[in-house]
Amino acid sequence: MSELVTGEAVALELRPARLPSRALAVLLDLVATVAVYVAVTIALVVSTASLDEAARTALSIATFVLVLVGGPIAVETLSHGRSLGKMACGLRVVRDDGGPIRFRHALVRGLIGVIEILMTFGVVACVASFVSARGRRLGDVFAGTLVVRERIPVARTGFVPPPPPWLAGRFSGLDLSAVPDGLWLAVRQYLTRMQQLDPQVGWSMAERLASDLAERTGAPVPQGVPPAAYLAAVVHERQAREARRAFGSESSSSAAPAAAAAPVAEGAPPAYASDAAPAAEAGPAAGAASGAAVESSGGARPSESHEVPAGERPGTGFVPPA
Repeated sequence: MSELVTGEAVALELRPARLPSRALAVLLDLVATVAVYVAVTIALVVSTASLDEAARTALSIATFVLVLVGGPIAVETLSHGRSLGKMACGLRVVRDDGGPIRFRHALVRGLIGVIEILMTFGVVACVASFVSARGRRLGDVFAGTLVVRERIPVARTGFVPPPPPWLAGRFSGLDLSAVPDGLWLAVRQYLTRMQQLDPQVGWSMAERLASDLAERTGAPVPQGVPPAAYLAAVVHERQAREARRAFGSESSSSAAPAAAAAPVAEGAPPAYASDAAPAAEAGPAAGAASGAAVESSGGARPSESHEVPAGERPGTGFVPPA
């Protein structure tokens, strides 16, 4: 992979095309170009049989330049770096910053390609592409372009083993905000490939990753917990948090305790805001008067009062105590 930095300071990871795929693409382009050149030449010979020798020579030179030089330039410009051979091989010509090429890039590549591909039978282009770290020929160097692969096989991601059942939910209060993405990637790669490692090497790697993870979280590794099991449990906890954040389970789980914090007495009618407002406006004097009235009527406290049946309750809007 080759890292290219765009004008917006964004790093792009692209896979440069190497010599075999580029040579095959150039060979397909040459076959198509030569076939078009032969067909155009035959048509010109038939149509210009009545002209003199100088005119036919001028037409032959113009046909060679337009078809073998101008043709690839026009195709790369109109297709944004995808000629017939490059489309068949899954390649594309891009700028050094990863953007699509324009006419000036295709012009420079085409003019220098006449020298390093047509006149030298591709020897100069093969040597330059073999020596270059990113497989560029001289035309790419002077034009500021790069040939990259578009069709990249997708690698199968490894399976992250789940933590032991006795560790499930043990690290729910762990602070994972200070753990960088690079450490998470290293832990995930270790967990997916730990079965392929030597046991001693794998144990030392697990201890090192566990110590780094514990240093970032601020909590030491629990005693008696193997490093690999600790890493699997922490990764599982991070995945669970991301899943809750993505599907909105945290909002529903936080709303449930809030609703349970205010229990309603069994058999009591719901208290509405309109019913509670007069009592709030009456103030402490009304509360003391009502308490004195209760004491004088027999000393029964509100908690000891009998519950009034629903059919006998007055319709004044006053809610009797449960």
